[in-house]
Amino acid sequence: MIDPDFLDELDRFGASLDQQTTAIKKGERESPSVGEGLTFSDYRRYSPGDDTRLIDWRLYARTEEYFIKQFEEERNLTVHVLLDASASMDFGEGDHNKFEFGAKLGLGYAYLTAEEHDDFRFSLFTDRVERIDTGKSTRGEVLALVDRLNETTPEGETDFESALEAYAASIRSRSLVVVVTDCIGDLDGLETGVASLARNEVVLVQTLSPAELDPEVGGDTIFEDVESDLTRRTYFGGRLADRYRERVDAFVGDVAERAQKLRVTHALVATDEDFFDAFASVWIGE
Repeated sequence: MIDPDFLDELDRFGASLDQQTTAIKKGERESPSVGEGLTFSDYRRYSPGDDTRLIDWRLYARTEEYFIKQFEEERNLTVHVLLDASASMDFGEGDHNKFEFGAKLGLGYAYLTAEEHDDFRFSLFTDRVERIDTGKSTRGEVLALVDRLNETTPEGETDFESALEAYAASIRSRSLVVVVTDCIGDLDGLETGVASLARNEVVLVQTLSPAELDPEVGGDTIFEDVESDLTRRTYFGGRLADRYRERVDAFVGDVAERAQKLRVTHALVATDEDFFDAFASVWIGE
């Protein structure tokens, strides 16, 4: 169960990250393109020292006077959290459960977004997307989401392409999209789905259990696919264990390469990490 008390810790935590996270929350990046992320507001007369790139030369041609374009920063940002609720996310014991850990990461984004008086949307997805917030974007809404998530049992299989493409079509404003998933499934579909979101700022949070990354089991072992209920009994150790770890590394590397190709942020989070350390790395994007 998710204990909502962790949100109180985020109050202190959020204050310490305020200056470092301006770029993610507001989109205020330095850019060689003058006016990117800005809305035209008005003109004023040119003064020595002003950026000459902001001179309206068409207006000069008509008036023979120099005027500077003024812009207002677009500060309103909508943060969309998409949390994988497929059966594979229901793995890991206690605090190491992938769905619970991923849900807390998503709730952290929603909570700090509400504290900044910006809007958030929170949805679950498998082969389709189910929005579970009510559009209030308040602390009370986040607490209600905790209850809703505690009542959720991950089930079914993920169809990344269908779910993410359908959601991308619903986004109408400048947005940050946070996709929290173990990425287990069709990686080509994942790439296509994330690509459909990539006109926005996208953070792909890959959440895996330490038991998946480096199993501590050995000897005669039964492995179960939690999405299909298929099982396989094998002797796990030696070369087989080495091959398993190599395949896991290749899997994570493949996801990271696809994200890099799409120019979206990818963060691998193991559920045995300290939650606030993990959240900081994802929030700041390092």
